[in-house]
Amino acid sequence: MEVIGIDHLYVAVSNLDRSESFYDVAMTILGFRKNTFLNDGDRHIQYFNRHFGFVLRPAHSSTPHDPFAPGLHHFCFRLEDNAAVDEAARRLGEAGITCSAPQLYPDYAHDYYAAYFSDPDGIRLELTNYRQERRKRFEDLANA
Repeated sequence: MEVIGIDHLYVAVSNLDRSESFYDVAMTILGFRKNTFLNDGDRHIQYFNRHFGFVLRPAHSSTPHDPFAPGLHHFCFRLEDNAAVDEAARRLGEAGITCSAPQLYPDYAHDYYAAYFSDPDGIRLELTNYRQERRKRFEDLANA
C-alpha cells in the first residue's frame, strides 16, 4: 500500500471572515478553486485543486497558533519551478500579502528555492520549487 497524496488539510482559524478574505486572494493566485459547506453546524471554506483540498474551519478555542508548540509548524505549497515561486511571491506582494523574497536555501538542499508568508492567525505558509530530490522520488522511488 502507498499513500498517493494529501487529500485535504483542515486549518482552524480565529476569524473565518478575515481568513476567507486573505485566503481568497492567496489561493486564487495559487490556482485553487473554492466552495463552502456546513460541518457540525459550522461554515467551512474549502480551496481545492486537482491534488488536494485546503479547508478553513472556525476555531472553537482562543489559543493562538504557535508554530513551535506541538502541531503544525508550517504548510508548504510545491510549485513547478523557481520561476513559478518568483511569480507567486510577486503576485502575493502585489495583492498586499507580505511575502519574503524568494531565494535559494542550500542548507535544506542544493536546489531548495522558497518564499514564505503567513496567514492572519500566524500560520506559516511556504512556496517551494519542485526540487530534483522530490522529482526523483516521484519518478523512481526504488532508487531515490
